[in-house]
Amino acid sequence: MDLNGLLRHAVEQGASDIHLKLGRPPVLRRDGGLVALETAPLDEAALLSILDTVGARSPERRAQFETTGDLDIAYQDEDLPRFRVNAYRQRGATSFAFRVIPKNVPTLAQLGIPDVVKTLADEHRGLILVTGATGSGKTTTLAAMIDHMNKTRTQHIITIEDPIEILHPDQGCIVNQREIGLDTTDFGQALRRALRQDPDIILIGELRDAETAQTALQAAESGHLVLSTLHTIDAAETVARMVEFFPPEKQQVIRAIMAGVLRGVVSQRLLPRVGGGRVAAIEAMVMNARIAELIREARADEITDAVAEGEYFGMQTFTQALIEHVLAGSIDREVAANAATHRHDFLVALERAEKVRRAADAADEPAPAPSVEAELEQHHPEQLETGLRIVPAG
Repeated sequence: MDLNGLLRHAVEQGASDIHLKLGRPPVLRRDGGLVALETAPLDEAALLSILDTVGARSPERRAQFETTGDLDIAYQDEDLPRFRVNAYRQRGATSFAFRVIPKNVPTLAQLGIPDVVKTLADEHRGLILVTGATGSGKTTTLAAMIDHMNKTRTQHIITIEDPIEILHPDQGCIVNQREIGLDTTDFGQALRRALRQDPDIILIGELRDAETAQTALQAAESGHLVLSTLHTIDAAETVARMVEFFPPEKQQVIRAIMAGVLRGVVSQRLLPRVGGGRVAAIEAMVMNARIAELIREARADEITDAVAEGEYFGMQTFTQALIEHVLAGSIDREVAANAATHRHDFLVALERAEKVRRAADAADEPAPAPSVEAELEQHHPEQLETGLRIVPAG
C-alpha cells in the first residue's frame, strides 16, 4: 500500500487525523467529523505493511508491539509533515490513528488565543498547565508558547515527549527534545535527569502520575519554568487532579506548593467554526492572591467563580469564551450550548450578553439625517413661506 500517498492526500484534504482499520477504507477526520474515502477496504497485508513502515525507525518498539499490542511513534518521510502514530490491536487485528503535526508552528496570534496566554509564556519560573480532552489542541498551544520563548529568549529548553511531535530548531534558545522509548525510558527518569542538564525551561508531554507531578513541582519550586498537560476540562478540575495524585497525608503540603508555584492554567476545547475549520474556546486562569488562597484552603470548586471575576488579570471562563465566539459569529449558538459545561446557565448568560450588545449597538447608531424641510425650517424659514425648495448637492 502507498502509505505516503494516502497521507499526502489526507493532508491536502485538510484532515487532522487518519484512521486505518481492517475491512474498512481509510477514514479522515475533518473539522471534527469523520469521512470515509471512496477506496477499497484495507486488508491484513496492507496493515502489516504500514506497521513495518512506521516501525522501521525503531525496531525495538516495533518488536514491543508484538508483546504489548500498542505502539506510539512519530513518522515522517519525503515531503510529508510529521505524524504522531498510534498502532493498536482490536479484535486481533491492527488499527492505526495518525495525527497530522503541522510543519510550521503557528504563532499565538495566529491561533487566536487570548493575550493572557502570551503573558504566561513570558513567565520565567513556575508551573503552567495546558489542559483539555484528546484532540483539543493542547500540543499546538504548547508548541506556540515554546516557539515564542525560543524566539524571544536566550535560554536552554528541554522537552520530554512521547513521541516528539513538533520539532523546534534552535533560535534564540538551545532546544533539546527527548523522546520516551528512544532517548530515555520514561517521564520520571527523564525529568530527574533534566534537572542536571542546566535547563531554564522544561516541557513535559503529560503529567501521568504522582512521581512525575512531584518532580515537576520540585523543578518549578527550584526556579525553573515547567510546562505540561493534563486531560482535565477546566482550572478547577486541574487543581483537584494535581492534588489527587498524592495520598491524603501529603495533599495539604501539595496545595501549599501549588499555591506558590502555579502560574496559570489554560484549558481549551476545539469546536467547528461557522464556514469551516475549527476554533478554540479557551478558559484562562492566572494565579493571583484570591486563587492561591482557594488552593491552599482546598476550595477548588470556587476557582471558576474567581476566574469569571478575574477580567482585570486577563482571565476568562469557558462560558465567557463561548459567548464571545457566538457574538462574533465564529461559533453557532447551538454548537456553543452543547459544548458548554452547563447548557442552561450558558444560554441564560448568552441571552443577557446579547441584550447588552443590542443596547450598545442601538446607542452607537448615528442619528437619522435631517429632512430637507427640517433644514429649511432651521436655516431658511423664509423659503418655506415662498414654496421654494433647496435640493442638496449630490
